[in-house]
Amino acid sequence: MLAKDLITDEIPPLKTSDTGLMAINWMEEFKVSQLPLVEKHEYLGLISDTDILDLNITDQELGKSKLSLLRPFVYESQHIYEVIKLASSMKLSVLPVLNTQEHYVGIIPVISLIHHFATLAATREPGGIIILEMNVHDYSMTQVAQIVEGNDAKILSSYVNSLADSTKIEVTLKLNKADLSAILQTFYRYNYNVKASFHQSEFSDDMKNRFDSFMNYINI
Repeated sequence: MLAKDLITDEIPPLKTSDTGLMAINWMEEFKVSQLPLVEKHEYLGLISDTDILDLNITDQELGKSKLSLLRPFVYESQHIYEVIKLASSMKLSVLPVLNTQEHYVGIIPVISLIHHFATLAATREPGGIIILEMNVHDYSMTQVAQIVEGNDAKILSSYVNSLADSTKIEVTLKLNKADLSAILQTFYRYNYNVKASFHQSEFSDDMKNRFDSFMNYINI
């Protein structure tokens, strides 16, 4: 998924002729804390609500104000992971998108980015999650996939997180099975460190069925 696929048409850019008050009103309306300032096709930078309030320029045209604008952006051909990295590192609520001619083409709201990433990571698909912790030199997705697929399951998505000040990593797996009991046992058998898991076990289902049957019995 590329940046151009994440652009929304719902949030327009600000023009240099717009006032600070108009910018504040738009930020409140669209529930963002920054908006891009654009003159024709040229992207000038991001203006924030704090910029406007700190400089007390609510009644002034933005183009006539002494603004020190940051100019973060991504190109429309960049991958969603690069978009997320920049938005996160700069703590942005929106991220402007430019084409190869450096022309402004649109904006990506972070809230929309989260929804798209949820789809990409298969978070809405039914199933369970396993988090493994291991040394980076022990990591082999081929071996991990063999264990999962050997238990008649599939990896819907995965990502790797390096632990700070360590040679260890966390490998998070989203699987297409809700009951992970057999898969977890296999990981334990191969001496994997299972840091966490989130699933519905067959034992839990069986206990729930017995409890429901008992409650039905005493209500007769």
